Amino acid sequence: MRYHPLTRNNEFARAYTRGKSFVHPHVVLYVNKNRLGRTRVGITASKKIGNAVTRNRARRRMRECVRVRIPRIKSGWHMVFIARRSIADAPFSGIEKCVDKLLTQANLWRSA
Repeated sequence: MRYHPLTRNNEFARAYTRGKSFVHPHVVLYVNKNRLGRTRVGITASKKIGNAVTRNRARRRMRECVRVRIPRIKSGWHMVFIARRSIADAPFSGIEKCVDKLLTQANLWRSA
């Protein structure tokens, strides 16, 4: 399974308005069921995080955490990960634990 990104603003807006949110000190996750049969992921970081370098680094790190987990995630969902201010100082292992915890809370792991 490969990584499919959310690209359009209305896809993000639909996840925000109709989706369910899960909160962690580093990341907020919005999930919304789709009819596509594949999971699509959006990752955002606002200017509250820091300058462009910091925001891009936060997005890259989150993208990698999600990319390696995509094969184990259920199909048919839109997921939006929103970076919070504390992610700038977090170690990569902390972000991985955060993503795992959010996916567990959202019940998005495939059954073995």
